[in-house]
Order: sequence, then structure tokens, then C-alpha cells
Amino acid sequence: MKRDKINELNAWKNSSYRKPLILTGARQVGKTWLLKAFGAAYYRQVVYVNFEDQIALKKIFLTDFNISRIIKALEIFSGIKIDARDTLIIFDEIQTAENGITSLKYFYENAPEYHLIAAGSMLGIAHHKGSSFPVGKVDFMDLTPMTFIEFLNAHNEEQLAEAILNNDWALIYIFHTKLLDLLKIYMYVGGMPEVVKIYIESDDFQLVRKTQINLLNAYQNDFAKYAPLEIAPRLNMVWQSIPAQLAKENKKFVYNILKEGARAKDFEIAIQWLTDCGLLLKTNRIKVPKMPLTAYEEWTVFKLFFVDVGLLGALSQLSSHVLIEGNRIFEEFKGALAEQFIRQQLSSEGVFIGYWTNENSSSEVDFLVQKGNKIIAIEVKSGENVRSKSFSEFYKKYQLEAIRFSALPYQQQDWMQNRPLYAVGSLFRD
Repeated sequence: MKRDKINELNAWKNSSYRKPLILTGARQVGKTWLLKAFGAAYYRQVVYVNFEDQIALKKIFLTDFNISRIIKALEIFSGIKIDARDTLIIFDEIQTAENGITSLKYFYENAPEYHLIAAGSMLGIAHHKGSSFPVGKVDFMDLTPMTFIEFLNAHNEEQLAEAILNNDWALIYIFHTKLLDLLKIYMYVGGMPEVVKIYIESDDFQLVRKTQINLLNAYQNDFAKYAPLEIAPRLNMVWQSIPAQLAKENKKFVYNILKEGARAKDFEIAIQWLTDCGLLLKTNRIKVPKMPLTAYEEWTVFKLFFVDVGLLGALSQLSSHVLIEGNRIFEEFKGALAEQFIRQQLSSEGVFIGYWTNENSSSEVDFLVQKGNKIIAIEVKSGENVRSKSFSEFYKKYQLEAIRFSALPYQQQDWMQNRPLYAVGSLFRD
């Protein structure tokens, strides 16, 4: 399966300003597969080290940060003579090697000729534990679950994917129903690479659901394995509450859903832990939609979305019958799956994402995104009833670019665009 990030990795390889790269992302989003595929395609040889498995190599950085010594140890371990020009070095689960992250600083300063990528699912957690991050000495890249465009390519629908990316609305219109059907499948399957692979190979939704449940169980096992003992129960409470949080008309995170009388201070560390390791996507309220949006964030008011729409459906025990019942899958949980889908796809674009409500929360815009010097207001409609007084009033007041995603085909209106849900991947390619 092709991942779009491989193009960004190739750009990193060829950059005159290349630094050691840190690839982040939740467990099971395909970081290891991507790095090995990149190495096989663009380098003569690859030296791969998983520090979680290689106990002896965990101590490689304890003596000192002499790069010549480290390279020699890697050569002995791998049996490969490392040539800086055509060897990719991969440090997987680097946060499990003491001083591993710090070593990247010395690769950058003393041996920048080496092509080195570090990856890990708990890098954000390691950062908050006080590990010395080499600020300014590394490049960063984040890997998300497979996007709908990547799903289309894996489904041998490359031409439809290209039509979406080119905003070829006339061609897309012809295949609107087919694309909606494929989107329904994606919203059930999701974008976790293992699940997509199983669906493509088996076309078995029961096997898809079993695999999703196994992934959910693996994540919960990680809570016990990696999280501080005192917050593990709270992690589970937050995690299990997400379907109920998103099923509300107002999807703002409410602590009372966790338990009566719950307070922010009791759960903020658990929420931070889940967002740091990429399992939850936090979207803060924006008080005023002005540039830069980060200056107007309200950190105590937010929505929480899942890492993956398919896993959200699995946690919610969503039946596969919704795939054959019209557009019902878009409308489940008061449109929560459609909103989750858009939030997840936007995450892959590397844009800032927030949302807006007025002071009394009587009016809301689902997402505000900032790309460069442009702010876009986004509304998500799960069905074909797309009227929204709040959205039109927001536009009249702030005059920002406005886009509505719905199950309807593309239409340019006087003050806004209606784009089909499946075309979110082309939003920043105009």
C-alpha cells in the first residue's frame, strides 16, 4: 500500500538542510512499514534497530555520544558496512533507549552526513517525562492513519483519487454515488493500515471488526504498560467516554459524562497523555476567528476526537448494517462519524485546527483551520439537509472563506462552497 508521506520523506532525503528526522504517530498507523518501504525504494541499504526488542543496544548511548563508536556498534549489530551516502539508519521506538533522543543532537552537530530517522509511538510521553529533546537539531514529521485518498489508491481507484485531488468536479459528479459508497466503507473500516489491508484482501467486515477490536485492546494494554499507575483508570474512563461525548448535539468535552462531579484537574493529565501519544485529537475553542488562530485558543474548552473513524465505530459497537441503509452511517451519533472523518482527514494536512462557538454556545462552526495566511470556516453536515442559520450568521459577521462538507455534490453558492464529504483531501490543493 502506498503512503503519501513517502514523497515528503524523499524531499527530506534530498534537502540541503536535512537534519535527523523524528517520525511521530500513534501505534499501528504504519510508521515502521513506511520507513522500511522508503529505505528499500530510495537507499541501497537500510540499518534498522528496534530498541524495544534489542535489549543490548539500549545501552549504546550511555557511555558517550561518539558517533564513530555508535556507527561501529551498528555495523557489528547489522552486519552492514554503513556508507553515509546510501544507507538509511532507522531508530525505532527510540524513546526506550536511554539518551537515544539526545543522541540525535550529536548526529546533527558532528555527523550530519548520515541519513537518520527516529520513530516512536510514545515520543510525546517521553518529552513530558523530561527527556532532553534536541530542540532545533531535528526535523519532525507526523504520520496519521491512511486518508480516504490513500484508501482509494489501495482499493485500485487511483483515477478517482486523482480526480478528487484535481478538484475535477464535472468528472467527480458522474461518480458521486460510487464515491459515497466507498466513503461509507472507509468510515466503517477506517484508516489503520492493518485493517485496510485485511478489508482489501478479504472483503470481510466481521474480520475487519475483529481486527479493530484487537487494536483497541492493544491500546488499552498500552495504558497499563506505559502510563503512570495512578492515571491508568482515568485513561480508560476518558477513552470509553468518547462515543458519548461525540453523540451530544454540542460535542464539547463534558467531565460530568465521566462521572458525576468530575473536575478538570482530576482528568487533565489523562487527557494530555492520550493526546501526546496520538490516540485522541484535541480541538480547542477559538474565541475570535482572527489571525493567528493560536492567539485566540481557549484551552479549557475543547472537543476530543478519536485517532481513527473506524476504531470509533468499533468502540461504539456500530453494526455493519449501516453500510446498506442509505446514508445512515453519516448520520450516526448526531453526525459524529462525519465530523470525526473530517477532523481526521484535516489532521493529515498539517494545518492548525480549532472550532468556534459564541459565548453562550448557541451558535457553532464545526472547524476553523489556518493554512498560511488563510482561515477557512468549515461546517460538516451528515445528510442532505444542509441548512444552517449559525453558519450563515457567522459568515455575515466575519466574512471568512466558508466551506460546507455534506453528502451532496459540489456546488458553488453566493457566499460558500458545498463540497462532498469525500473531497476533503483536495481542500488545500486549489
